[in-house]
Amino acid sequence: MKNKSTVAAIMIGFAASYYCSDLKAGNPGRSGQAGASELLIDPWAGTTGFADANTACVQGIEAQFLNVAGTARLNRTEVILASDEYLVGSGIHISTAGLNQPVGESGAFGISIMSMNMGNINVTTFDNPDGGIGYFTPQIINIGASYARHFSDKIYGGVNIKLISEAISSVHAFGAAIDAGIQYVDGKNQNIHFGIALQNVGPAMSYSGDGLAFETALPVTTSGQTETAQQRSQTYELPSRVNIGAAYDFYLAKDSGKKGNHRLTVAANFTSNSFTQDQEMAGVEYAYKTYFAIRAGYIFQNGITSDLSTDPTNGGRLTVFTGLCAGATLQYPVGKKHTLFGISYSYRSTNPYSGCHTIGIKMDL
Repeated sequence: MKNKSTVAAIMIGFAASYYCSDLKAGNPGRSGQAGASELLIDPWAGTTGFADANTACVQGIEAQFLNVAGTARLNRTEVILASDEYLVGSGIHISTAGLNQPVGESGAFGISIMSMNMGNINVTTFDNPDGGIGYFTPQIINIGASYARHFSDKIYGGVNIKLISEAISSVHAFGAAIDAGIQYVDGKNQNIHFGIALQNVGPAMSYSGDGLAFETALPVTTSGQTETAQQRSQTYELPSRVNIGAAYDFYLAKDSGKKGNHRLTVAANFTSNSFTQDQEMAGVEYAYKTYFAIRAGYIFQNGITSDLSTDPTNGGRLTVFTGLCAGATLQYPVGKKHTLFGISYSYRSTNPYSGCHTIGIKMDL
């Protein structure tokens, strides 16, 4: 078992070195060139309050977003419903539901659905630039299906398949992507954590539909006949990235060598983005048993403390997020079966807009 743990640690180290050298982009000039950017939006309250720094120690269905290997570390059925007021003032709302189910002695199957609602948008045309002729509603839906398992008491791994749908009434795009992740746990109380995840790898996407069709006159005709032609949409790549993280649990007030009731977790993560700047995250979480947890973190990238910039070459901030994240969880077992019921909240600071507020309701059966 010790040899397996050593091999896993070496594999993670080699993978981290490889991806940092090969996929490290951090290229501001490529910002905005990828599509399906909703794949980079974390919809969960627990991980966003941690500033997404917990790649190495995240567990349950929330791990499907950061590191799918963590879905195998929860041995109970878990259901989470989340609601995110994204960039308050923009009119964007995100609804997410997830289920994580243990399978057999070592595996777990997870499924999640994320839907973005951007409200009604005025239809404008060349003849009606001010609208007034109706509305359209963009529909963005991501579906994830994952399987993960533990290969020993220290090594966890998994894969996640994503289906991507972006549509309005007359134009749509469909795509698929895959994630893969590993978590390594060590220490006397399993308090040392390492993790790496490769995400959003898939074929290019493109738009199609009646909205790209137009009528044109036939090349040779004297009767004014027309035909319908279909424009081809430019393809776009998916925003692939790599997460590499580490975490350490401090158990306070230990009793007879056992884990204490008070846990303090310190976590850090590096994200290598293929189509935008790289990011470094750091977070800390305090928890009392399973009843209460409070967390905070910070996401750093080049120019994060500067004013928002529209020029990717001047070193200014290229995101509305300003780095600070915080959140909390309250949960308690209820009923004879000790069903764990909890509620989580997180806040992410932005400028402009009035931040992001996420609320999640969780049940562990």
